[in-house]
Amino acid sequence: MAKVEVYNWKKETVGNVELPDDIYGKELRKDLLQTVVKWQLACRRRGTQKAKTRAEVRGGGKKPFRQKGTGNARQGSSRSPLMESGGIVFAPRPRDYSYNLPKSLKKAAIKNALSYLVKENKFFVVEDMKSEGKTNELAKRLKNFGIEKTVLIDKEQNDMFTRATRNLPKVRYYTAEGLNVYDLLKYDAAVVTKDALDSIATRLGEKA
Repeated sequence: MAKVEVYNWKKETVGNVELPDDIYGKELRKDLLQTVVKWQLACRRRGTQKAKTRAEVRGGGKKPFRQKGTGNARQGSSRSPLMESGGIVFAPRPRDYSYNLPKSLKKAAIKNALSYLVKENKFFVVEDMKSEGKTNELAKRLKNFGIEKTVLIDKEQNDMFTRATRNLPKVRYYTAEGLNVYDLLKYDAAVVTKDALDSIATRLGEKA
């Protein structure tokens, strides 16, 4: 088991905690991470693109010009894709881009991402996440840790801490239930409360 220090928000050591290898000691698998990130981004796609086919555009009841004598190619409808303001060939339609992945694969990818952060010294454990709700206060705390883009993970959502993070665009704050591979890899570091470690273990099925 890897042993890491527990900090207060002044980055002073106040204890230590052991991280189980079943979650934080995995070998890096880029293929696994890429698969889950691709799945997450696909599920976020809105799929609302839409264009009209020749059956949906207006007009087309009258032949646009006579068959012969104009020098133009013959046309039978102004809704033809060859005509200005005509329909679109193979027009995009609203669709759902999401698909399913096995739960075991998703959990394995989260473990892999957490293990990567631990090995790169980008995983910090703090004693708590309490705040007065001031954005500037939280920004100074993160500066003490030398990080700007980070994921903050708590055992339970704290309304005042949520308020403090609201105006920090490079910070994500949620409980262990919101833990995901994309954010863990996108942001520079992860800051986790000591109590949240048990919640993460439960979420990943490593604790009864």
